[in-house]
Amino acid sequence: MLSLLFCGPVFEEQPSSLIYPEGLTEGKVTLSCQARANPAAAYRWLVNGTAVPLNLDRYSLVAGTLVISSPDPIRDTGSYQCLAINRCGTIISRAANLKFGYLHDFPPDGRSPQTITEGQGTFLACQPPPHYPALSYRWFLNEFPNFIRKDDGRWFVSQVTGNLYLAKAEPNDTANYFCFTTINMEVSTKSTFSKANQLTVVPDANPRKSAPTIKVRFLADTYALAGHTTQLECFAYGNPVPKVRWRKVDGLMPSKAGPTVEGPTLTLPELSFDDEGIYECEAYNSEGRDTHQGRINVQAQPEWLQVMTDSEVEISSDLQWSCVAAGKPRPSVRWLRNGQPLIHLRIINLALEDSGMYQCVAENKHGTIYSTAELRVQVQAPDFRLNPVRKLIPAARGGQVMIDCRPRAAPKPSLFWSRGTELLTNSSRITVTPDGILWIYNISRADEGKYTCFAENYLGKANSTGHLSVRGTQLNNSAISNKQPHATYPTMFKENTGDLLIVRAQLSQAGTYVCTAQTVVDSAAASAKLVVRGPPGPPGGLLVKNVAETSVELRWSRGYDNHSPIGKYVIMGRSPLSSEWRKMRTDPVNIEGNAESARVTGLIPWTDYEFQVIASNILGSGEPSMPSHIVRTLQAAPTVAPSGLGGGGGDRDELIVTWTPMAREYQNGDGFGYILGFRKKDTSSWTEVRVPRVESSRHVYYNSSLAAYTPFEVKIKAYNRKGEGPFSQVAVVHSAEEEPTVGPSSINATALSAFEIQVSWEPVQQLSTNGILRGYEIRYWRQHEREAAADRVRTAGLEPTARVSGLRPSTRYHVAVLAYNSAGTGPPSPRTAVTTRKPPPNRPPGSVSWKAHGSRVTVRWDQVTAMHNESAILGYKVLYKHEDQAALKFLDKTKTSLSLPLPKDNAYIVLEIWSWGEGGDGPAHEIIVSRDSGTGMMVQKDASSTLPCPHAHLLSGLALLISAVVSGL
Repeated sequence: MLSLLFCGPVFEEQPSSLIYPEGLTEGKVTLSCQARANPAAAYRWLVNGTAVPLNLDRYSLVAGTLVISSPDPIRDTGSYQCLAINRCGTIISRAANLKFGYLHDFPPDGRSPQTITEGQGTFLACQPPPHYPALSYRWFLNEFPNFIRKDDGRWFVSQVTGNLYLAKAEPNDTANYFCFTTINMEVSTKSTFSKANQLTVVPDANPRKSAPTIKVRFLADTYALAGHTTQLECFAYGNPVPKVRWRKVDGLMPSKAGPTVEGPTLTLPELSFDDEGIYECEAYNSEGRDTHQGRINVQAQPEWLQVMTDSEVEISSDLQWSCVAAGKPRPSVRWLRNGQPLIHLRIINLALEDSGMYQCVAENKHGTIYSTAELRVQVQAPDFRLNPVRKLIPAARGGQVMIDCRPRAAPKPSLFWSRGTELLTNSSRITVTPDGILWIYNISRADEGKYTCFAENYLGKANSTGHLSVRGTQLNNSAISNKQPHATYPTMFKENTGDLLIVRAQLSQAGTYVCTAQTVVDSAAASAKLVVRGPPGPPGGLLVKNVAETSVELRWSRGYDNHSPIGKYVIMGRSPLSSEWRKMRTDPVNIEGNAESARVTGLIPWTDYEFQVIASNILGSGEPSMPSHIVRTLQAAPTVAPSGLGGGGGDRDELIVTWTPMAREYQNGDGFGYILGFRKKDTSSWTEVRVPRVESSRHVYYNSSLAAYTPFEVKIKAYNRKGEGPFSQVAVVHSAEEEPTVGPSSINATALSAFEIQVSWEPVQQLSTNGILRGYEIRYWRQHEREAAADRVRTAGLEPTARVSGLRPSTRYHVAVLAYNSAGTGPPSPRTAVTTRKPPPNRPPGSVSWKAHGSRVTVRWDQVTAMHNESAILGYKVLYKHEDQAALKFLDKTKTSLSLPLPKDNAYIVLEIWSWGEGGDGPAHEIIVSRDSGTGMMVQKDASSTLPCPHAHLLSGLALLISAVVSGL
């Protein structure tokens, strides 16, 4: 662990990539960066590897966070990285890409009409305009918002190309079709639609039937990222209209695919490497079938398997750091030191200048990850204060002793020993090891005395002394056995009695021991036989017989009892459902020690098991037997019903029922599926359908005469090839909701500022007959725009008021409000109009000056005068910040000075001054004042970069803005 003096930066918050709407010039982009460090870190930013010019007004630095005002695609697009710096080193953050989102209008040119014959298939090209990022596509016919329904199996809208496909044309398909595109960004949504695509269907009294022909094909090789969602599209022409189903050619279809296995778009969420493989879509009707195959190749961003850690090492030593990352493709690894690249990392013969912040960077085409560690190279003269030589060192005559010498020192010191004034060197009885340990063998009384260890490196010298005390005498007494235990096992010899004590005796220590006592005139010997009793040995010959649905029979042979009778046996088992061995239920419940067979009960049908047998006696349990071979219990009908029964939602005329797929342990056999029963509430007869896939988790019942939000009673049970299980309890599920039929009324829109309006309305009465009202959607568009391209904001509840922000100043907007539920939006309210206020002056108060006198400071500034196209000034706001406190003061527009208290110590205060009015707040000027700063003029907004590092935390007060008038200022 590093000492408290270690102070290198450690990121607590790093910037994230952002897509900002092109044309929203009044806003700001915020890229977060915060590091923990001692002393506090200073910050710099890079864009595309070049320093961000923080001296420009467009950029401001709040603590470490970069704020870009009036973002511009040409100047500001790029890859941003934050550098956190203090005296211990520099670290660099992950890259955050700032990109600008846009969606241009469709070209004004008309589109060529199409004519086809009834029963044929065709497509209409979307040809979307330039855009970024990816679009979502919908089509409407004749007039907005008459969108094509997703549940109409004849139509398909590709989310890859935007094209509209028609499997089989009918005469009533003659219409004008419009491609409707939407782009979604974090702060806004934009939509636009194409010119009309005219389609004419010529009637045919006897349309020709045809087998499916797949027209929308996914790639032969699709590369997808682990943890993300991937979708495959497949759609076919044909008469009758083909249906589409999916399968995984080289394995089981992942259960996560859910109901999308029956439809034109296969969706696989949270992709894993198990999902990799070949997938096939099959289009089929009564006339034939067509198939298409392609492979999903799963790749992954880098992730760390091993990272380096902070290290404190001595000078001139070597250090080995390693970083190991997994990913697909395999990540490359590079190294940084204090934010600068290293050609290779090879740290040997360390010097003080090698101290610093090191980063290991692993990257592949899907991402980059950073691991950070601090290296501190130590240098120190020898010091025994923490590890002195033992003061008193006892030893037995004729024995041996080891004396440690471990001073703290860097670089590693030279060590040598002395006894009194005699320097000790290696001999037959004395050894000094290279790491300074002193060994003395065959000790005698003459060895008593003071022993001193001397340590020396180029920084200094030190020594430490201990006293060796030699005690007692020892007979020439030895113990031997036919097992020679003194060579391999822990023993204790009592020199005053000649006793031999064997510590933690082992079964292998059994044998005959001989004790010999000898003097100069005579000797004597005696022997004893040692029997070691212990737990039984492992049983052998384990066999599994008579396998049934929930039980098996085990047979085994007895192992060694190790001189203590076997009292009982315990059977352990495990399966793929639990990798840990656990005690099994048996018949008989208690298996006596003379038994050699038993029946294991309570097993799960159609499950793989392996078993072990453990014998025990009064001394404990022995080692388990070798595991049995793996056996699978027989199949049986399911015994439990699926759980999680529910549903609802969906499109008009649908009843959707959902449940939790049965886990493997409850399936009890193959050929597994579900039987779903449902009926309208308060009716008697049940309708039953079979859902044949184990991974299925929902069923969609379609009936064109189904009334909206009709309550149904539903129940479900499982089946396999052995039979059916019990039904679940009955649940109540409603059919799909219908869109609200009435819209809000009494719409009112009020401008709050140049960029924000308040919208209110009379709410829609809740109608439970067709669904549950979820909230309201506010649509707003500029006067010269079409309503179809309106931006939208949805409320998350039923509150009849909302704010809309991000608007343009001095701009007239049309506003309409719609109620919505899970089925969609209802009719719009009568529209209203509102004009946003003029923008606030874009200039901060000028000629800011201050004068500190005693315990207060007086701040003065010039008035801000509004231009003809700017909103009037109503006053000024002054934000006062000291350490972790902040307060806001409102002033009348006639006031251009203010007296404020200074802290008692010499700490800084930070002041911000800006104008405010109907159009909102203008830009601020920031000044930094201390008691000893005297008189000064305004400094720029990024004045934080000129502060000494220990005071950088003052700037974090921006996050603690308190919108209140502080009367004490």
